[in-house]
Amino acid sequence: MHDTVALGANVRIGEFAVVGENVVLGDDCEIAAHAIVRAGCRIGKGVSIDSFAVIGGPAQMRVRTPSTGHVRIGDRTVVREGVTINLPTKENGVTEVGADCLLMANSHIGHDSSLQDGVTLANNVMLAGHVHVGRSAFLGGGAGVHQFVRVGPGAIVGGNASMSYDVAPYVMAVERNEIRGLNVVGLRRMNCATADLADLKRCFHAVFCGTGNVRNRAAEALASGQFGTGNLGRTFLEFFATGKRGFAQVRSHGSPDAESS
Repeated sequence: MHDTVALGANVRIGEFAVVGENVVLGDDCEIAAHAIVRAGCRIGKGVSIDSFAVIGGPAQMRVRTPSTGHVRIGDRTVVREGVTINLPTKENGVTEVGADCLLMANSHIGHDSSLQDGVTLANNVMLAGHVHVGRSAFLGGGAGVHQFVRVGPGAIVGGNASMSYDVAPYVMAVERNEIRGLNVVGLRRMNCATADLADLKRCFHAVFCGTGNVRNRAAEALASGQFGTGNLGRTFLEFFATGKRGFAQVRSHGSPDAESS
């Protein structure tokens, strides 16, 4: 452990772990044997980092990137064995994981990515650079997410799915950029109000159950004043106003991959 590390109270560091210079470790952190936390990382309170995880490794790019950024992990997040989280490529940038996240074994978070609070990555999830994952989203084992893709809050991505387009909030996404409906089970666990859920269902149908550009359909639904009357529905519709990758969509089984920006 480097002598510039800022240690909170009751921090536990296992055998052969490496903690680099200017790392901040909050109260009650646990760094297991053989874990590596590289220079400048900022780790919140009660975070657990398991063996052979590497936090703050260089971005995996062919070109040289700035070394002034850092990785930040929020309170009570659990980082299991073999997880890798890369440094950002932007000057003074941040690769960030929120509070109360669970990163299961061998999952990877690429440079400049951002995970909000309560996100779960199952084993072997692969997030490329600049990926944004919204609050309480769940990504199943082996799922892969293309760079610059957004996964909305409350969404669930199935195991081994491949996402190269944005995944809307509160939906179930599977296979290759396919939406299979709303994440009803997850919404119930969030204890959302009946009226909010009903509004969200109407927003989903307004965007996905019709023809034309989904971005335009979402904007028209929001502008009508008849949709997005609750927080969930408004979050869902507003998601389509931004993004660089287009959107995963509902489609018939066996149909070719489709995208609408």
